[in-house]
Amino acid sequence: MTIRRKAVQLVALAGVLGATLTTPAGAESRDISRDTLAADDGWAAADGGTTGGSTADDAHVFTVRTRSELVRALDGGSATPKIIRIAGTVDANTADDGDRLDCADYATDGYDLRKYLAAYDPRTWGSAKPSGPQEEARQASAAKQAERVELAVGSNTTIVGLGGRAVLKGASLQLKGADNVIVRDLELRDAYDCFPVWQPNTGGLGDWKTAYDNIWVRGSSHVWIDHVTISDKGHSDADEPTYYGRNYLRHDGLLDITNASDLVTVSWSRFVDHDKGILIGNGDTATGDRGRLRVTLHHNQFENVVQRAPRVRFGQVHLYNNRYVVSAPAGAHDYRYSLGVSTESAVYAENNAFTTPGHIEVADLVKSWNGTALHQTGTLFNGYPVDLLAIHNAYNSGSERDLTADVGWTPTLHQKIDSAGKADREVARGAGAGRIR
Repeated sequence: MTIRRKAVQLVALAGVLGATLTTPAGAESRDISRDTLAADDGWAAADGGTTGGSTADDAHVFTVRTRSELVRALDGGSATPKIIRIAGTVDANTADDGDRLDCADYATDGYDLRKYLAAYDPRTWGSAKPSGPQEEARQASAAKQAERVELAVGSNTTIVGLGGRAVLKGASLQLKGADNVIVRDLELRDAYDCFPVWQPNTGGLGDWKTAYDNIWVRGSSHVWIDHVTISDKGHSDADEPTYYGRNYLRHDGLLDITNASDLVTVSWSRFVDHDKGILIGNGDTATGDRGRLRVTLHHNQFENVVQRAPRVRFGQVHLYNNRYVVSAPAGAHDYRYSLGVSTESAVYAENNAFTTPGHIEVADLVKSWNGTALHQTGTLFNGYPVDLLAIHNAYNSGSERDLTADVGWTPTLHQKIDSAGKADREVARGAGAGRIR
């Protein structure tokens, strides 16, 4: 808390001292590395605000161009105030000597996908959890990849891209037990799992489960994610084969906020061409999340995101001025829903805009699992005002309980809320990496 209060006092000075960076094209862009979250910008502005590494001394300001440099700058997830500027493309699947690594480099102990598929075919293996030599080899291989791609981000850290063109590829940024973190102006792509695990289902066919979210916020607080672009670019799940009658998925979530994380703002970002977008709260029985998972999502674009935009358990989530675009087809899967209302969630949705093809109905936009309430106003659907709550209740009353409009709270920490139509246009122009003005 002392670091954040001190940082607020230094904001004006940081603006004066900030250097001007030059993009490869020669255009000038403002140095954002010492920026802090505005005092009214969502839940992350509460209780002292979010300042990241803005107070870092010169010895802890790094420009990184390789995985090894990034790992050294992250310092094992230490809490020392630090600013990390990513230049160009940093690939997490890289050896210490700089050589590119692929799935074959991680495979160990005799792991072989063909043998794995033969061993755990549901027609012969049944519905038991995989065990034995091939599953043990898969776990060992997965651990080798995790050592490379899971990158711990500690407290009092700012990570920014340089020049509007920075890319972090194949990585899973892990904010575990951290406080006061900023991630801005960065493209994160293709957190690709080489070793998905088969999960049988006694009530159905089962599914493939993958390991890595591009950003995983767990047990962390005061987090600001702004002007990032997150996607599967490079390895679309649509191009993966089908095994056991199920798509062999290689990607998990784009952004997960779980394990009693709190006070998070996600703004002006793009979530693109993916199945599971944002999960807030990871379990119906995680009662320790009560009173936490307070998250603001504003001015984000969800583009061909099949589901979880977001899905919420327990959290008080303010969802305003976001843009949803569904093309046909939507990535590797058919569109399922956008707003997931789950156990004890309290979503306050204002002035969001949805653009979809004709086969998607308003009633498809909201899905409830044990949810009880959803506040919504100002929603646009293909240019027309709609009442998501009324339509959800009318069309889903046979299979899901009706939702009430009383979520038990009213947001107070937010900047100007525009009409859905204006926000739709502004987000289309301004969301994502390389678009900070």
